Parts: sequence; C-alpha cells; structure tokens
Amino acid sequence: MVVGEQVAGGAVLHSLLGYAYQMGLRPQTLYGIADSPVGLAAYLLDHDARSYELIARAFAGQPGGLSRDDVLDNVTLTWLTNTAISSARLYWENKFGFFGVKGVSIPVAVSVFPDELYPAPRSWTERAYPRLIHYNKLDKGGHFAAWEQPQLFSEDVRAGFRSLRK
Repeated sequence: MVVGEQVAGGAVLHSLLGYAYQMGLRPQTLYGIADSPVGLAAYLLDHDARSYELIARAFAGQPGGLSRDDVLDNVTLTWLTNTAISSARLYWENKFGFFGVKGVSIPVAVSVFPDELYPAPRSWTERAYPRLIHYNKLDKGGHFAAWEQPQLFSEDVRAGFRSLRK
C-alpha cells in the first residue's frame, strides 16, 4: 500500500490522503457508514484532519465557511440517497497517482483554494494541463470549496470558462 505521494516541491502527503487510499483499496469495507446515519456523519466529519478542522468551525460558532445546517444537510443528503459507498468507487477506479502530471489536452480552468489538501502551484498546474486557460488563487475555501464557498466557487468557474463562451 502506498502511504504517501510526492508532490511539487518535494512534499509528501501521508495521512492527509489516508481516506482516499482506504476507499481506493477496499471501498466495499465501508458498508458500516451505509448502515448507520451516525456512523456516516462521523466518517464525513472526520475522514481527514484538515476537513475536520474546517467543518468543526461550524459547531464552534466560528464565522466563515459552513453552518451547522450545511453540515447536517450534507450528511442527510448522503444518507437519504445512499451514496456513501458509491462515492468511494471513484477512488477504487482511479489507477493513477493523485498528483501525477496528467497531460490533459482540453481547455482547463483551475481554482486554488488555500485550505485544500494540496493547493496546486501554478508550475505544476501548467505541466499537468498544457491548455490551461485560467489559474486563480482564492482567499478562502478548502477541499469542499463548492460546498463551503459556493459564491466564490461559481464566480471562479464562470471566470475560468468565460473565454470559451460565444
């Protein structure tokens, strides 16, 4: 089992991606989170340390990011649609490194959020996406940026692909 992956700048991400390795190796063993809404909530809230810190702010009364209702809505939506296990399949089916340069040949826009597990540097992004048309570092947001900062996320998606609109 791979316990870490080297990324730009020589950093190695070990425990930050533990959940991804778990899902990638044995996604079906996570059935416990499909049997209990409390188990699902615990897993979604605490599957990696960085996300836990960001989600915990909602329950500590700290402003910015998610509210308690946002967190509970996400757990409820995942529970009611029974998609916890199927969402792990993405990691099972990925046979490549998370941070290897991909050489994607279509136009790409990249939004970099400061609380992401790996805020991609522009140098790596340009190698990974030779047709990079937009690169932007935002002031706030993390791994779940579309959920945490929907306004910033949607504005940056629009800005990123504006040049492709006719």
